[in-house]
Amino acid sequence: MSVESVFPQLEPLLPRVSKPVQYVGGELNATVKPWDSANVRWALMYPDAYEVGLPNQGVMILYEVLNEQPDVLAERTYAVWPDLEKLMREHNVPQFTVDGHRPLGAFDILGVSFSTELGYTNMLTALDLAGIPLHAKDRTEDHPVVLAGGHASFNPEPVADFIDAAVLGDGEEAVLEISNIIRQWKAEGRPGGRDELLTRMAETGGVYIPRFYDVTYGDDGSLGQAKPNRDRIPETIAKRTTMDLDAWPYPKQPLVPLAESVHERMSVEIFRGCTRGCRFCQAGMITRPVRERSIEGIGAMIQKGLEASGFEEVGLLSLSSADHSEIGEITKQLADRYEGTNTGLSLPSTRVDAFNIDLANELSRNGRRSGLTFAPEGGSERIRRVINKMVSEEDLIKTVSAAYANGWRQVKLYFMCGLPTETDDDVLQIAEMAKNVIRAGREASGRKDIRCTISIGGFVPKPHTPFQWAAQCDPDTVDSRLRKLREAVNSDRDRSLGRNIGMRYHDGKPSLIEGLLSRGDRRVGRVIERVWRDGGRFDGWSEHFSYERWVSSAAAELEPLGVDLAWFTTRERTEAEVLPWDHLDSGLDKEWLWDDWQDALDSREQDDCRWTPCFDCGVCPAMGTDIEIGPTGRKLLPISPVGIGSPVQNPALTSP
Repeated sequence: MSVESVFPQLEPLLPRVSKPVQYVGGELNATVKPWDSANVRWALMYPDAYEVGLPNQGVMILYEVLNEQPDVLAERTYAVWPDLEKLMREHNVPQFTVDGHRPLGAFDILGVSFSTELGYTNMLTALDLAGIPLHAKDRTEDHPVVLAGGHASFNPEPVADFIDAAVLGDGEEAVLEISNIIRQWKAEGRPGGRDELLTRMAETGGVYIPRFYDVTYGDDGSLGQAKPNRDRIPETIAKRTTMDLDAWPYPKQPLVPLAESVHERMSVEIFRGCTRGCRFCQAGMITRPVRERSIEGIGAMIQKGLEASGFEEVGLLSLSSADHSEIGEITKQLADRYEGTNTGLSLPSTRVDAFNIDLANELSRNGRRSGLTFAPEGGSERIRRVINKMVSEEDLIKTVSAAYANGWRQVKLYFMCGLPTETDDDVLQIAEMAKNVIRAGREASGRKDIRCTISIGGFVPKPHTPFQWAAQCDPDTVDSRLRKLREAVNSDRDRSLGRNIGMRYHDGKPSLIEGLLSRGDRRVGRVIERVWRDGGRFDGWSEHFSYERWVSSAAAELEPLGVDLAWFTTRERTEAEVLPWDHLDSGLDKEWLWDDWQDALDSREQDDCRWTPCFDCGVCPAMGTDIEIGPTGRKLLPISPVGIGSPVQNPALTSP
């Protein structure tokens, strides 16, 4: 039976809200299929505002992968701002998709992609507006399966009460497998109801169903190992890894936003994974092993994506894009191809030791010469050894000097505050590093108008990293160190330098709450629900976040259970302690992570295993694979320029 659009009820409300265009859909390359043409229907949610969610690469890829299937339908939904939420409640308008404006409750599955844990309350808003019971135990087979994905799904325990399932890792193949399970279950007449459907998903070994696992707690608040509570359920759930990226050239037709968004460019993921071993970086740990996309694959994706979207900037994305084994050839040949057009290339934050001026010149050849961004992460050499981010200040100064000498005027440096073993002095050395950058830039360029911006975030220990056992730094200490840093930047004796240094930072309070949600167990779910019922929305936005609301909710819900906010955040874990995510396998060996944590405490660094013997982290044996990198020696052909006003050349891509 067809499902009607709710747009006739929604449209009269839109003139009364801010940015109404974000709710109307119809973007270039959006897909709306007839409801009755599909046997399996997905709603994909990024639990934040449209302007943040639409450019999200993960959702965009799954949207296209699913809609390519002839009997599968996928539509998108985003968190609605409080002004529209209020009106929707007053006028009984349910949470809707932006494609067909269909109610979420009508879909078979609601897939929610969590890049950050601070989106949890927005998921609850969407469920409530959709008329879907908040708690998974209260849902019937008439309700969508609520499936969590994204990096935060590697510890979904804080939202275990609210989700039906979670997928760890890459989603391309997983969503097709889940679609097949739903299709077959429906074809058989829905045997066993919702329980049987979820059991079939769990049997794959790659879909986690929280209510099929029981957890216990000790009198001291400690956690017992999660155990299956029925037959056919595996002891552990493994992450999904898509190995051949060239076989998954998505998105082929990037969505073009109607409203302003945080990234207005076409993005191509040039590789996944990272072997640098930065101990703070969950993304680098959980996406191992490294898998590179070929130069031909990258070129073909860019050509098709530009033709389909009309974007004028291409972002070459990965965790450390300059580490692609053929990044020099990729940038040079792409710059050659698009010379004379308005098409620019960009890289995200670049490692100092992977950067060179030739690379920067190729990136800026056809586009704007904007600022350069580097991420030393720690102010002192000692703290950089602790976090395994071995960037020497000498290398940084050499790099920025070359950049300033070649015409750049702006450098941005990213750091963290609150790192394990950190002292005031480690943070204060950020000021001296920034001043040395200004000094070197003035000398290299012969100009006074150069700038350096330091951007500082609070460190949050994450699951599946060597720092998963670390005590999180309390907000008062973080804020005190940041005040001292600002004073050091603006000190009287260096005022001429300080004027050229910008400083951006967040206070330590949101980071502490992110830490609670990051390493929490199922008991934290009642805190999330209490915060949401008390009005918590858009916790990733400073103007909406309320630290007091989270602290009071944590006290009310956790202290009767014998634990508190500090127990989940500022307490150091022991080696023997059961962690909430121990039954969820990221491929990393827990003993290896512990040994690396001990190396961190001793300020011992670890080499990049791409170029050195294996360190036995466990991923490659667990995946039955190996690191996949070049160089291949292949070329992007032809390299004839596109030229202004001429059609993009057909890249008859060949190998030597």
